[in-house]
Amino acid sequence: MSAIAPVTVEVGLGERAYDILIGPGLLSGAGQEISRRLPGRRAAVVTDENVAAAQLGTLKAGLETSGIQPAVITLPAGEKTKSFAHLEEVVDGVLAAKLERGDIVIALGGGVIGDLAGFAAGIVRRGMNFVQIPTSLLAQVDSSVGGKTGINSPRGKNLVGVFHQPKLVLADTGVLDTLPIREFRAGYAELAKYGLIDRPAFFAWLEANWQDVFAGGPARAEAIAEACRAKADVVARDEFETGDRALLNLGHTFGHALEAATHYDGARLVHGEGVAIGMALAHRFSARLNLASPDDAGRVEAHLRAVGLPWRMADIPGELPDAEALLTYIAQDKKVSRGALTFILTRGVGQAFIARDVPASEVLGFLAENHPG
Repeated sequence: MSAIAPVTVEVGLGERAYDILIGPGLLSGAGQEISRRLPGRRAAVVTDENVAAAQLGTLKAGLETSGIQPAVITLPAGEKTKSFAHLEEVVDGVLAAKLERGDIVIALGGGVIGDLAGFAAGIVRRGMNFVQIPTSLLAQVDSSVGGKTGINSPRGKNLVGVFHQPKLVLADTGVLDTLPIREFRAGYAELAKYGLIDRPAFFAWLEANWQDVFAGGPARAEAIAEACRAKADVVARDEFETGDRALLNLGHTFGHALEAATHYDGARLVHGEGVAIGMALAHRFSARLNLASPDDAGRVEAHLRAVGLPWRMADIPGELPDAEALLTYIAQDKKVSRGALTFILTRGVGQAFIARDVPASEVLGFLAENHPG
């Protein structure tokens, strides 16, 4: 597998530019790649219990062969790990290993581990080198790229964090074969998001080829590379999310509110599922506001249903808070500016835009209409 040359996507940020390598077999060669680009450094590997069981041995062997004896910090799996308590655990582990500012924090895991380890790397010794080795589809196409790191607060998701760009991202497409199908579907929601933002041809390609993406092989690598190019383009234009980068939050305002409303219980809702429902709601809300055709909302919902993703609030197991409570979660979302509600809405498939000053009364009415209760 390693004989297949990886695809390289550059994130163009001047002196902070870095490469995303995409392809099979990258995990076993990670030590060689890291030592070539960052020679003579020591490292800590941050991972979770599930990923450690499946992938840590391969990474550690490659690092040791390349002369890197890593300190390993293993955390519980799940969204609840993105907390102050586990951030402190990672920071303490890095300091206990006596790593210096020029050394490396390596994130081996999905979005939770990447966000948490990246935040720790951004604050320990005022900023250490950071390498992302994402092991979930969601992390490979979204959270590992762009330098947004952080943890959750009881008041909302990702409300505490820093921008801290990695030095390298290694997206081994082969490790996705071990993902549970639910996790793969959740990551696929973020893939579809890039088509829905401003790449309608990519969304149409996914509608025709999604089964091949799920099956693996060239279609999977092609889809991941296209998503990474899309995100790299946006990040290069707007690193700190002051403008266009907010488009990447399509579906996330509704989705984050639903995650908070379910108390980040992964048995009920994982992040990608929240994004899927959020994207469907964003298209349906756009149609309600006469910005887009209901046919576009129906098309998005049909594709999410086809791949097995939830697409409406009624698909979430258990009871949800009422519409007023959901609006409170939305108002706490970090995309609120001076009390005005900001949403990513759409004029059609591949025509997303930033809508500021959205009336809370419209949102409340829409939530009430779509609430399963």
